[in-house]
Amino acid sequence: MKAKYLELILKARVYDVAIESPLEPARRLSARLDNQVFFKREDLQPVFSFKLRGANNKISHLGPEAAAAGVVCASAGNHAQGVALAARRRGIRAVVVMPETTPQIKVRAVLDLGAEVELYGDDFDAAHGRARTLEAERGLTFIHPFDDPLVIAGQGTIAMEILRQHDEHIDAIFVPVGGGGLIAGIATYVKSLYPAIKIIGVEPEDAASMHDSLQAGEVVTLDRVGIFADGVAVRRVGDEPFRLAREYVDEIVLVTTDQICAAIQDIFEDTRAIAEPAGALAVAGLKQYVAREGSRGRTFVTLNCGANMNFDRLRYVGERADLGARREALYAVEIPERPGSFLAFCEMIGRRQVTEFNYRYTDPARARIFVGLAVAAGTAEQEALAVSIAAAGFAVVDLSQNEMAKLHLRYMVGGPARGIGHERLFRFEFPERPGALLKFLKEVGVGWNITLFHYRNHGSDHGRVLAGIDVPPDTEAEFMRHLHLLNYRYVEETHNDVARLFLTGT
Repeated sequence: MKAKYLELILKARVYDVAIESPLEPARRLSARLDNQVFFKREDLQPVFSFKLRGANNKISHLGPEAAAAGVVCASAGNHAQGVALAARRRGIRAVVVMPETTPQIKVRAVLDLGAEVELYGDDFDAAHGRARTLEAERGLTFIHPFDDPLVIAGQGTIAMEILRQHDEHIDAIFVPVGGGGLIAGIATYVKSLYPAIKIIGVEPEDAASMHDSLQAGEVVTLDRVGIFADGVAVRRVGDEPFRLAREYVDEIVLVTTDQICAAIQDIFEDTRAIAEPAGALAVAGLKQYVAREGSRGRTFVTLNCGANMNFDRLRYVGERADLGARREALYAVEIPERPGSFLAFCEMIGRRQVTEFNYRYTDPARARIFVGLAVAAGTAEQEALAVSIAAAGFAVVDLSQNEMAKLHLRYMVGGPARGIGHERLFRFEFPERPGALLKFLKEVGVGWNITLFHYRNHGSDHGRVLAGIDVPPDTEAEFMRHLHLLNYRYVEETHNDVARLFLTGT
């Protein structure tokens, strides 16, 4: 089987649309990690992503009859542009089905490449179903984004370039994983020639479809996936990529959203290019691996696979990058409500840079402060600072890893509400589409009193909402039934430290 894929990769047709992307030393990151790091710059491709390789290889192999009928795919971004470019290069019809929630900038990019666009459904699964229907109705050829040997072989040409561009020793190659076509192609080629090189996949913690499948020994379908790294937000990996990954991939590393944001900043500092979240996964995984293994003096390659970033997401990335790199710490601090205590706390902080400072009068005896402070990268200073605050006589809670604090509280005003008997707090993910709030209010807002509501756009296709709802005990079963009907992802936060300290007063 390795020999078959080796031949497919060596004969793959990619360079009529793709470039041989450079393999560049990441000097700043290398110095900081004390390892030699190279970036494989697939973000420099004509469509700012590696996806055109596999799409073009598949389309180039279509027979005359299939080519005359045209092709169809489902995608909200990189694969759509790859298919559109490859189809234009061959002079054939391309139909791209995109979810109705797709940002206009991505729709326009596909139209500019000459493809027909049909907007359908609220998510990828709905668009995929529609594309399959068009395939049957119009005799089009469906171009799968990852579960196709020719697509896998097209992506595998990246490995061929890496080994040619760096003919010295490589310890490991870090590869983002979505549906698995990219890592399957790279791993199969590399292990055919240099089996000692480790192939390490990287997935978001909330979209770990390959990780969970490898652990289970079979392909599993996730109930939900996080959508921050939308380029790899895949509920089910491909059967063929899974089979190859099971044989040739050494491990899968999982990373958080904050770690991805920090990696976007790392890439920017070395290249002045802005990676999309999926495009920075490999760097985030590399950093976690180096910290875990204590690696020094080794040579690593990361695949920077895409740069199709929506501009409105940059604010969110910037806010979370320092948290991801552990350069900012968030604390809840309680101080006595008496003259001079506020000054005493500030004197204890000294000349340390303050990144956030929110104060709210609580009662005649105490006040609570939400404060962000700059710290050296890592956890040691963050933990030592909490100890220092406590030693100075102030009650302190470290909120640096508290999602409710990071997503909502630092942007809110107010304090504990009075006179609410049975308030419960929930974090929801709302689809960013017309009618989402109306659906919420119809299911929840009629029978129960909404006591708090905070929403902030984070530049993705789901909004994060914090809602307080008064739920008397005798209505709890009915309330939970309505939450089930709502079918929005949620986490109850009623007993979160942040809620207790700043919102409920319990």
